[in-house]
Amino acid sequence: MFGRRVFIVALVPLISLAACSSTSESQQQTTLNVYAASSLAAPFAYAGLAYEKEHPGVKVQFNLGASSDLARFIQEGAPADVFASADITNMNKVESQDLLDSQSFIFATTYLEIIVEKGNPLKISSLQDLTDPDLIFVTTNPEVPIGKYTTTVLKKAGVAITPDSFESNVKGIMLKVASGEADAGIVYHSEVIASDGQVQGVKIPTEFNIEAEFPIGIIKNSANKKEAQGFIDYLLSPEGQSLLTQYGFQTP
Repeated sequence: MFGRRVFIVALVPLISLAACSSTSESQQQTTLNVYAASSLAAPFAYAGLAYEKEHPGVKVQFNLGASSDLARFIQEGAPADVFASADITNMNKVESQDLLDSQSFIFATTYLEIIVEKGNPLKISSLQDLTDPDLIFVTTNPEVPIGKYTTTVLKKAGVAITPDSFESNVKGIMLKVASGEADAGIVYHSEVIASDGQVQGVKIPTEFNIEAEFPIGIIKNSANKKEAQGFIDYLLSPEGQSLLTQYGFQTP
């Protein structure tokens, strides 16, 4: 969608650099720190490029990871401007400590899928298939949204599984399966789309599935609230909503 950015350096006389130094200093770049769930990496990368293109003086810096970790960093005073969580629980941790400028809101949702290696060599077709003791199943701990959602889905289906390992976030699950180190995991539908064919998705029946809600908010002590609101406004614009939809999210 957006090409690689190219930086062009112009060679100018030394005297010109001296004459323009005060102008360059006055045009300092603003860095917008967006703390976002790792599952938002793909659409947010393009959203950041689009926002930077429309606002030449702004650099969007993403800090991606498990929502539980990001919430803790913000609680500890990390320099965040925007927080986009993969669940309401971790957003509430930030909101309950009065760290948001205004109330957060849901800007995107998605649902869950089983992921398997490309080609589905083990022919996994259901949640029940995941109980095979010879199958390597990975997830995250329940503090991480995808781990909590996975626990809910398995409980609704009456399926008991002992994970073989706990990854740090949803990207870790996807990479373990894509590399063949694990046979299966449960991730967001959007993660299957973002994998660009590295893994294959297996549908989870609606009666067992859940709607994962993604809230977003501006951090109260942000020094860049205007830019933070601008980035959120882009996500809510037709172009931003189309981008989220392209990567497997549903929009309000």
